[in-house]
Amino acid sequence: MKIAFVGKGGSGKTTLSSLFIRHLATTGAPVIAVDADINQHLGAALGLDEEEAAAMPAMGARLPLIKDYLRGSNPRIASAETMIKTTPPGEGSRLLRIREDNPVYESCARELELDGGSVRLMVTGPFTESDLGVACYHSKVGAVELCLNHLVDARDEFLVVDMTAGSDSFASGMFTRFDMTFLIAEPTRKGISVYRQYKEYARDFDVALKVVGNKVQGQDDIDFLREEVGEDLLVTVGHSDWVRAMEKGRPPRFELLEASNRAALETMRTVADAAYERRDWERYTRQMVHFHRKNAASWGNAKAGADLADQIDPGFVLDERAALSVT
Repeated sequence: MKIAFVGKGGSGKTTLSSLFIRHLATTGAPVIAVDADINQHLGAALGLDEEEAAAMPAMGARLPLIKDYLRGSNPRIASAETMIKTTPPGEGSRLLRIREDNPVYESCARELELDGGSVRLMVTGPFTESDLGVACYHSKVGAVELCLNHLVDARDEFLVVDMTAGSDSFASGMFTRFDMTFLIAEPTRKGISVYRQYKEYARDFDVALKVVGNKVQGQDDIDFLREEVGEDLLVTVGHSDWVRAMEKGRPPRFELLEASNRAALETMRTVADAAYERRDWERYTRQMVHFHRKNAASWGNAKAGADLADQIDPGFVLDERAALSVT
């Protein structure tokens, strides 16, 4: 299952994604957590101190390794250098699985122990001072998109991505790569504005979207959210002493999280699990190809000096059967 957390800056997106990741870990589910936000805070929310978070290997800095591994023996890809963030897999490509060990995870992931469970954490890497004026953050996020394009995952395993804030998520086709997207919204007009943008942009791509109301203080806040987002409102979360302690670097045992907030996380897990029944690998592959054609025509062909649409394998569908055929 591929799960995205989105929302405006300051909405509590990273906090809620970290709670969901902890909840999954306590159930024993295999989890890969990915920090794809321009502000890299997921590691800290999962218990890393500043030094440990700074030492996390950046996926963006390891893009050549990622490309070389995923390319495999795909004859449609002339070289790893011609791969772009949207390059789709085909016959001969290497695919990723949640539970396996592979060079990508060995280079980019670190295992964290969480409340009796564990998760693999991967980060895109921060937007550094040397990037200012000369680089686009979405080039770093491209490493995540490329991995998602090559990931074959099952119902009982999870990849959870803390996405970049606001509508920046739509700067690539990555927003279509998920089984469920949780949009974190405060009960304010600004909080709702991101929901409206996301709903409008995602409408044509059949993106499964649910709203999690955060920083809710009473029934009036709940009524406001319900009036603005209707049936898309899944659950609401209020003040949490557990979260406050976590933000101070002193998280209690996760089992001490407030009962109402544990119930909200369980509801989110249930809804995410149900999304698996709607999974359509052929549609997923079509959308992947759609965004690759757009990116190739827009900038990829000029950068590579070749028609990158030739990388598309017309007979290939990314699904469990494709994973079984890869050795």
